Amino acid sequence: MDPVVAERIRNDIESNDIVLYMKGTPVFPQCGFSAQAVQILNMLGTPFKGVDVLADPGIRQGIKDYSNWPTIPQLYVKGEFIGGCDIMREMLQSGELQKTLARKGIATNPAAK
Repeated sequence: MDPVVAERIRNDIESNDIVLYMKGTPVFPQCGFSAQAVQILNMLGTPFKGVDVLADPGIRQGIKDYSNWPTIPQLYVKGEFIGGCDIMREMLQSGELQKTLARKGIATNPAAK
C-alpha cells in the first residue's frame, strides 16, 4: 500500500468522528449502497465526513487494503471500522448502530432510537 495514501486515510479516520468512504459525495452518491449508507447516517442525524473514492483511484484501492474489506462504502466511527452498507442496515434495524454511536459519545437524533 502506498504510504502517502495510507497516511491520508489514517489522518481522515483519526481526525473525524465518523468517516464514510463512498462512491460519490453525500449530496450526490454514485451507487445505491453509498446512497443507503448516507441515508442511514442522515436519518440518525450524525454529521460525517464523506470521502469520494471515485475521485482518487489510490484512495479507492487504498481503503480496501487498509480495512482488508473488499467493498465500498466503508464506515469508520471514532477510528473503528464498522462495515459496509449491509452491516450498517442490519445494525440500524437491531439498534446496535445507535448503541455503538452512543457508546462512542456520538449523539444521534432521538427519534431514531
